[in-house]
Amino acid sequence: MAEHDSEGLGIGTRLVGAGRRAEWTGSADHPGAVVNPPVYRASTHLYPDMAALRAHPANEDGKFYYGRRGAPTQWALAEALTALEPGAEGTVLYPSGVAAIMGALLTVLRPGDVLLMIDNAYEPSRAMGRGLLGDFGVETRWFDPADPAAFEAAICARTKAVLLEVPGSLTIEVCDVPRLSAIAKAHGLTVVLDNTWASPLGFPALVRGVDIAIMSLTKHVGGHSDVMMGSASAGPAWYRKLRLRAQGLGNVVSPDDAALMLRGLRTMGLRLAQETGSALAIAEWLAAQPEVAKVLCPMLPGSPGHDIWARDFTGGCGLFSFVLKGGTCAARDALIDALALFGIGYSWGGFESLATPVDPAPIRTASPWPLPGLEAGDRFGVRLSIGLEDTADLTADLARGLAAWRAAL
Repeated sequence: MAEHDSEGLGIGTRLVGAGRRAEWTGSADHPGAVVNPPVYRASTHLYPDMAALRAHPANEDGKFYYGRRGAPTQWALAEALTALEPGAEGTVLYPSGVAAIMGALLTVLRPGDVLLMIDNAYEPSRAMGRGLLGDFGVETRWFDPADPAAFEAAICARTKAVLLEVPGSLTIEVCDVPRLSAIAKAHGLTVVLDNTWASPLGFPALVRGVDIAIMSLTKHVGGHSDVMMGSASAGPAWYRKLRLRAQGLGNVVSPDDAALMLRGLRTMGLRLAQETGSALAIAEWLAAQPEVAKVLCPMLPGSPGHDIWARDFTGGCGLFSFVLKGGTCAARDALIDALALFGIGYSWGGFESLATPVDPAPIRTASPWPLPGLEAGDRFGVRLSIGLEDTADLTADLARGLAAWRAAL
């Protein structure tokens, strides 16, 4: 396979070729000998003599040094992810998505700083703000994702960064990232975004004003619910700082896990297209059901955030939520228990469909739940991660779940 300039190629072609340098898939006399970069399992990298050891670059990307700095398997994955994020200079890999979020925040924040966090953030992100960041002297404040004016009003002299998530992974609200980023930049803040939902395939974060784009690779990139990892991609202003902080924290990912991520990456575009199409069809069906008060799916016209999604995004995914019309917690549990094709479990983005309850009221502090437009009793939600099963089968399964909900009232 000859090397070529990937600029101008379609996303499927880029996903196939990214990170497959001939120097990582072959040898000097047989470049490109294998399709995939081999798995380099090594804690120790050897030098032929002392002169080579002394001449070796101390900390250069893509150079053997010590196992914690990686080898071609990890380098290939990082390079592939960088190639998919327009404007990125490099990508740092972390053992999980949570580690990537914390690694980024520990890079941009210092004791005494204030972090503004979107109120619909992933619960582990909120837990960081309530716990670990506070232990390091960082104060976290939350703001309404739908209110840019409230966000700007919350900025003070000590505010140094904002953590966004689009859409929020429970209530699927879509904040206006370009507008919030512009406000942040006007005040000298660093913008960190959890971009797991759409990935750079559906939302090119850095060209929308974000400084550091994070993904839980556990979801769409892995795609098979068998490996965990996170990433942070950034431009020249932050990439080196992220890399040095990750090294200082001792972050390293397994080469075997990196190989699994590379394998998942190759089919990510196909899986996302299938899951997105199926999710939209199921969202449309749910919106017509009398038991459903609101479908929270930005890809669906009329759903909250659809206009922003249509303006800024080029793709979606299979994750969305819906809110039941009244009812009880027990009835909502009966709905989920009745599902045969949806597993009950956290995470999403795998090949299998999942369902979990949505109960954001106890954790939201700066914005309302139920959302505007819902009745006070419309508070019991269900989050669906749509996998690769046939759409008609999933719809029939949800119909059985709604029947169980009615029977439990």
